[in-house]
Amino acid sequence: MIPMGKIYFTADFHLGHKNIIKYCKRPFKSLKEMDDTIISNVNKIVTKDDLIYHIGDFAFRGKSAREYEKLIKSPIVHILGNHDYNNGVKSKIISAIMEFGGKIIFAQHHPPRNINEIPIGCDFVICGHVHEKWKYQIIDGIPIINVGVDVWEFKPISTYFLIRFYHKILKGYV
Repeated sequence: MIPMGKIYFTADFHLGHKNIIKYCKRPFKSLKEMDDTIISNVNKIVTKDDLIYHIGDFAFRGKSAREYEKLIKSPIVHILGNHDYNNGVKSKIISAIMEFGGKIIFAQHHPPRNINEIPIGCDFVICGHVHEKWKYQIIDGIPIINVGVDVWEFKPISTYFLIRFYHKILKGYV
């Protein structure tokens, strides 16, 4: 059954990845605390009728992605990240072009390095991979928005919020 609720975006959970706490200065004392907090934060927001687009690096080796997925209320569409090739994520999607709120959005794990890596006609890009380094940047007038949990209080963001954030970037409000 196709969910009829809200759509959310997020990236870089790195569930089961103890060293990510140190690498990204995440505010957790243990791997269990990190995993539990991220899963709890997601489940406080989403319902079984919602859909999450996870833009890469869902889980690290060890416990499989499928085991973690069972702990999250809503279905997840995975766009592969560089850590998703050996963790049980079954997706074959490496990037996607979507349309929400009249805006064309390009989604991929790694941020584009230049305008030539952004499909023509896209209004903005969503990505992960950069963790806490930045929330957004602009390449030749095109906003690149990091949807990773490290910059969004370890929570997913809704399509509505994402479109509003895009407009705030364009107006210089952020």
